[in-house]
Amino acid sequence: MSRTDSPTVVLVHGAFADASSFARVVPELLDRGLKVVAPAVPNRSLLGDSAYLASVVRQIPGPVVLVGHSYGGAVITVAGTEENVKALVYLAGYALEEGESLGELQGGFPDSDLARALVYTPFPLEGSPAEGTDVSVRVDEFHGVFAADVDPALTAVLAVSQRPLAAQAFGEKAPAAAWRTKPSWGLVAAADRTINPEVERHGYRRAGMTTVEVDSSHLVMLSHPERVADLIEEAVRAVR
Repeated sequence: MSRTDSPTVVLVHGAFADASSFARVVPELLDRGLKVVAPAVPNRSLLGDSAYLASVVRQIPGPVVLVGHSYGGAVITVAGTEENVKALVYLAGYALEEGESLGELQGGFPDSDLARALVYTPFPLEGSPAEGTDVSVRVDEFHGVFAADVDPALTAVLAVSQRPLAAQAFGEKAPAAAWRTKPSWGLVAAADRTINPEVERHGYRRAGMTTVEVDSSHLVMLSHPERVADLIEEAVRAVR
């Protein structure tokens, strides 16, 4: 297969982060001759974010491999039903079942350390007198809970530049589960304190994914970029 016809890797960030969380993975993928797109996810609602990502995917010519980190896993679960998506890769991510919400999936397992480190902040909703709620991680807890094996100087920057997740996203149910029809790979961050690793294992097992485990914090893309790139490349090779 020529590079023109080879899959484009679309990197989907999660909550409390943005596309820069893939800063160490992108060079790895580009050096391997892969095409990469890393869009900014609004992090406003599961349905809205999935629709936005689907619109990005539809505009990419040729096949796509969707890679979702954390909440981004839930987003690719829905958006991955787009016709040109050929594979899914989950990085410490939520692999929702059709009709399941983030809250329901998490609720079946003990809370991670994230639960005690969250901050809830109101924000105005355009065209509505009601308010929404942004969810973020306490700055002083960010390194230990989210990125314990990442350079503290870097996590200090990440902690004050978070992209919050609107609370609405936790309750919305996935209208589809793309892993039912698309080959999928999953990486468990075994030292994750943001998502209980058992949540990751459960979702991956249920989906019948090819799964690897890495002794990593939640931000595995920054602490183990080569391992992440290897898994993504495996998925790309499988659909070529």
